[in-house]
Amino acid sequence: MPQLNIVLVEPEIPQNTGNIARTCAATGARLHIVKPMGFTPDDRQLKRAGLDYWHLLDITYYEGLDDLFDKNRNGAFYYFSTKAPRKYTDIAYPDKCYIVFGKETKGLPESLLFANPETTVRIPMISEARSLNLSNSVAIAAYEILRQWDFPELQNFGRLREFDWSSYAAIS
Repeated sequence: MPQLNIVLVEPEIPQNTGNIARTCAATGARLHIVKPMGFTPDDRQLKRAGLDYWHLLDITYYEGLDDLFDKNRNGAFYYFSTKAPRKYTDIAYPDKCYIVFGKETKGLPESLLFANPETTVRIPMISEARSLNLSNSVAIAAYEILRQWDFPELQNFGRLREFDWSSYAAIS
């Protein structure tokens, strides 16, 4: 199964991280958190936002960006930023890629973005908007990559409790 890695650099809001953890758990993505964080791993709001999905989560903590890069030397990193020169849909994401998001108030360091112009991408929005919510941005990016990979090992259909979808020829 292809592996998606989601990286949060210095997250500040526990609810966002909890929502992102839930997205990771539901999609099989690995979560990487680069310290410092604006909360502790046992924060009540973090746990509440992640609901009862924590047992499904593969999470790794790093002491800083250098630690992340040192421990993942062969990683293909893609940096999401409102300051990026290209759209996130312009990339064909490889297996085992890392999608990297900065902290809510400042984003990623500009020096990191400038050093990686080919892999720095943005989610388009109107010019008057500063940014999307971090957890929404992560979900948009993750599902674009999973779509490109044809949603590997994810359940691609739903079931009704009282009816059977197979009675519709167009669906079955």
